[in-house]
Amino acid sequence: MTKAQGKIRVGIGGWTFEPWRGSFFPDDLVQKRELEYASSKFSSIEVNGTYYGSQKPATFQSWHDEAPDDFVFALKGPRFATNRKVLAEAGPSVERFLNSGITRLGDKLGPLNWQFMATKKFDPEDFAAFLSLLPKEIEGRQLRHAVEVRHDSFACAEFVDLVRSHEVGIVVSADGDFPQIADITTDFVYARILGTVEDEPLGYPPKALDEWAGRAKVWAAGDVPKGLATFAKPAKPAPREVFLYVISGYKQRNPQAAMGIMERL
Repeated sequence: MTKAQGKIRVGIGGWTFEPWRGSFFPDDLVQKRELEYASSKFSSIEVNGTYYGSQKPATFQSWHDEAPDDFVFALKGPRFATNRKVLAEAGPSVERFLNSGITRLGDKLGPLNWQFMATKKFDPEDFAAFLSLLPKEIEGRQLRHAVEVRHDSFACAEFVDLVRSHEVGIVVSADGDFPQIADITTDFVYARILGTVEDEPLGYPPKALDEWAGRAKVWAAGDVPKGLATFAKPAKPAPREVFLYVISGYKQRNPQAAMGIMERL
């Protein structure tokens, strides 16, 4: 009997990147059709633009209309919410973002990634206050939140238990310079792999692509893949939706790496 699995979504960060023209996008593709093309190749894309500034409701609506029915956008929360000394004061920034029109994405609204700077240290009380600012739904639509922390002080059971108590995910960082916290804390897994290199046609060696496809399957079945760092008591195994993004590294190869993983799945 085959073990039950959640859906696995693999994608990249954004869709506007000049070096992708010719290497990923066809040379004759008009720029306004880049999202349409990229969303036909992947099942999800992480949007970085929402981290740097607000978008209009009409923009979210156009993204919804251009992407296929089963496509999902992961949105980065605004830096104005996370890049601050006192996280408990982030309420107005969080609220502005959540009311900026993101629900126009409808069923294509995926997890929200709240990314913190590498200089931000773990302050249990203040971080708990931030997590309490993240609502579980807006306008009747369920919200899924994940936090991407980049300071070694977060690599502890206290942080994992705190996030788990709020039913928020922890972004798994891999193949880069940031600490890895692979504990499962909610009903989905959000991973960002940062290791693509220029001298590999698919960004990663074939063996590494095999490994990431295998890890995605383990996550989807509800377990933590071997070899990834965890710090707290394991979550109860259960099928989980997986969001796996090829980000940073040698960005020009990221689409090839993501497609390589998808082929293996």
